[in-house]
Amino acid sequence: MSLRIFLAAAALLSLERICYIWVWHFPESFRGFCARPLVASFGEPVAVLRRLFYCFKAVQLAVFAGWCYYNGYGAFSPLAGGTLAQVAGGALIVGGQILNFSVFYRLGSVGVFYGNRYGYEIPWCRGFPFSLLKHPQYVGTVFSVWGLFLAIGFGSHNWFVLPSLETIYYVLGACFEQQ
Repeated sequence: MSLRIFLAAAALLSLERICYIWVWHFPESFRGFCARPLVASFGEPVAVLRRLFYCFKAVQLAVFAGWCYYNGYGAFSPLAGGTLAQVAGGALIVGGQILNFSVFYRLGSVGVFYGNRYGYEIPWCRGFPFSLLKHPQYVGTVFSVWGLFLAIGFGSHNWFVLPSLETIYYVLGACFEQQ
């Protein structure tokens, strides 16, 4: 594993968490950013954050693909982990996506994208998945990331590095949102 490749991946993957911490702790600063003419064309802060979310997911997938390509020595040859790894990885992805879609269903787009920081009334939700977990969307994403890398495997000795890094980022994000 190249330290330079790891640091580039770590930096790119950190952008999402840094943005969400910024929005959570400094919502008026983000509102000011959203008022800039070029950004304002995308809408109010919740709409801008929703668009950023899709950009961050594209970056995340590109980093994952690049990581797998690099560690696959220039080829995508998935499924090196065997059937058990594929089934376990698939189960984690399905479980993670159920959690993610459930959060969107319960909170709606305004709730998911920090509408409470911008004056929207978001009722406290105690139903599934919040009845099981404090941060179901983060847990769902971490499950999905681990599932993807477990299912793909690549037979690489460092397949777990990015899922571990993403786990750390999401745990830190959850902690920063508590403060």
